[in-house]
Amino acid sequence: MKITKREWKENLVYLVLWLILFIAPVITVYVRSLSMDHPTIEWQELKGVWSLYVVYIIAFVIHNFILAPMLIYRRRKILYFSTVSLLFVAFVVYQCQSPPKRLGERHREPPRIGMVDDRPPFEVPQPPINHVPPKDRPPMHIGLENVFAIIVFMLMLGMNLGIKLYFKMEEDEKEMQQIEKRSLQQQLAYLKYQINPHFFMNTLNNIHALVDIDQEKAKNTILILSKIMRHVLYEGDKSLIPVQREVDFIDNYVQLMKIRYTDKVAIRVEHPKGLPEMGIPPLLLITFVENAFKHGVSYQQQSFINIKVSVDNSRMKFTCSNSKTDHPNSEVKQGGVGLANIRQRLNLLYGDNYTLDLEDGPDTYEVLLLLPLTPLRS
Repeated sequence: MKITKREWKENLVYLVLWLILFIAPVITVYVRSLSMDHPTIEWQELKGVWSLYVVYIIAFVIHNFILAPMLIYRRRKILYFSTVSLLFVAFVVYQCQSPPKRLGERHREPPRIGMVDDRPPFEVPQPPINHVPPKDRPPMHIGLENVFAIIVFMLMLGMNLGIKLYFKMEEDEKEMQQIEKRSLQQQLAYLKYQINPHFFMNTLNNIHALVDIDQEKAKNTILILSKIMRHVLYEGDKSLIPVQREVDFIDNYVQLMKIRYTDKVAIRVEHPKGLPEMGIPPLLLITFVENAFKHGVSYQQQSFINIKVSVDNSRMKFTCSNSKTDHPNSEVKQGGVGLANIRQRLNLLYGDNYTLDLEDGPDTYEVLLLLPLTPLRS
């Protein structure tokens, strides 16, 4: 079975903690031995302490690989708590029947006959006052050392559960981010596909009308359309494109639209030369420009469209203003699908880090868009 990256990290944490637990008694014994004339490490004493850890390791392995996954991954709460309770009871019974030795408690050999400290020769050592013969010893011995061991056991299981929950939450958060990212990409693609058919339909209608009027202009228009299609096909699927390419796309679209109108329509596009190499989502501005031509141009009266793009401190300022004409089904007046889509795209891409102001005046309609530009990866 393949071990995941999360499992590697989790097992590494357990390994470090257990190493610390095994090294701690060595440090304790060594520091204590420094006060002696001949510092030595009592390895026999350490083996006795380490032998006590075997029970903890067995309980940890059972809990980590069998019991904890029941709760965290399979959500079987009743089975988990019942089995943990049985494990806890088994540990308490074992611990209270065999109380552990404290670190530093050494084995005292019985005095040999004739060589007992200050006692007279041939004196037989007496058992300690608190010594209880095995036949009279109670079945359960609960002392301070047992209580301490039980607390350590509970903390060990809690620590194990806490670490597993932490790595599980971290993994769930990454999966949620991936799901949100895929959802965002699908929504953006859906919104782009709504824009493209509408845009091409308008453009083809323009060329169709121009073919009967001026064939040379129609040829030039087809060349401009090829540039526009190339931008939509090859740049539209990218998450970011240079802002200069998006401005060039707007220029080509405006150039295409100018062919249809007379001098009564004043169309002006302003932007600085050599825009910085910063990124902007493709097809983000075309909706505003389309609406300006759709609802701001009149063949009977003077009308205008003003488009301006500027960049200052890595933030782009886009303004589009147009005269208003009387269209009963005006998308601008009604809010329209196009504007709803562009607003949704901006919310998905920038959250609260953008400004979109739409001013619907008596004679003019103005759009102000402020948004941050993203550095392009080299």
